[in-house]
Amino acid sequence: MKNKISTLGYFMKRLKDNKFVVWKIFDAYSMADWRKWTVLVNPGYQSIYITCCVDNQSLKPDPIFSFDDGGAWGMKKNERLQTKSMEIIINKLVEHGVTPDSTYYTERENDG
Repeated sequence: MKNKISTLGYFMKRLKDNKFVVWKIFDAYSMADWRKWTVLVNPGYQSIYITCCVDNQSLKPDPIFSFDDGGAWGMKKNERLQTKSMEIIINKLVEHGVTPDSTYYTERENDG
């Protein structure tokens, strides 16, 4: 079976492989909810929440990713992106100044 971008483990691994820090926040949404899981990217620095949504009733059930930066990194409120590509997700983060350099967070964590 091919890895899917909507699979939490695959999504997190791909971001971590690209030097982002990723925390699983929640993955127990109800069956009636179209959200599958939520992660936090670069916690303590940029702190971007990404939620994966899949509408299984749609004719095109490609995952939709919702980004929330609390208005700090220039993303539109409730910004969404429908894609099957991790490269597009990573490019979206980088174009908003979310750096793929986990050393910042690791150094701060070790200082505390």
